[in-house]
Amino acid sequence: MEPIHFTPAWHATFAGGHVGLLLIGPVDNSPRPSPLDDHKRALEATLREKYGGLARADLQQLDALRAYKAYYRKFNKTYHVQLQLESVVHKGKSLPAVNPLVDACFAAELETHLLTASHDAARLVAPVTIDASTGREELPMLNGERKQILANDMIMADAQGLVCTILYGQDRRTPVTVDTSHVLYVTYAPAGVPRPAVAAHQATLLRNVRLFAPEAEVVSEEIVTAGG
Repeated sequence: MEPIHFTPAWHATFAGGHVGLLLIGPVDNSPRPSPLDDHKRALEATLREKYGGLARADLQQLDALRAYKAYYRKFNKTYHVQLQLESVVHKGKSLPAVNPLVDACFAAELETHLLTASHDAARLVAPVTIDASTGREELPMLNGERKQILANDMIMADAQGLVCTILYGQDRRTPVTVDTSHVLYVTYAPAGVPRPAVAAHQATLLRNVRLFAPEAEVVSEEIVTAGG
């Protein structure tokens, strides 16, 4: 996979923020029982024990969630990983079962609270760029609709168009499927999330993947800081 480019607009708009890039493969991503299932159940219990007594306002004071709240508040939106955390902690919902690579990512998000997209690396068409949106872009969403993107959102695009934004998630062309052998995890961390937290999150992602695919190797790993 060719290097991912970061535009001057991204550096200027999101100074102090970070993007973590973690390319892992090859893996067998077919659904099957694995230690990842046990980890998900244990994580649910841990999250409920750790955060069960906290209201939404209290959760929003946790370091990472506070940084994402500040980002989303500029757009009058609520950080969706926080909402997912609340559904597990306060509503007793289980972590979903989509496919192992996606499940590994979702579990890592709830553990560290850092937003991460999962792309099938083979579906990305170079050049791939991390940028700041202008408000003229459209995202082809998973449900088939095309979403007009707000200006000054952190986005990723390839040669065929927009593939992800912080606010609206991923496109319908590049998501991980059961046939994916190489995954690109892209972690979007706004200002206020320290760089070491992104590195720790990437380690959590790799640990989770190796629960079902011990043979998985890191093809490439990078953290880029905006304005740096």
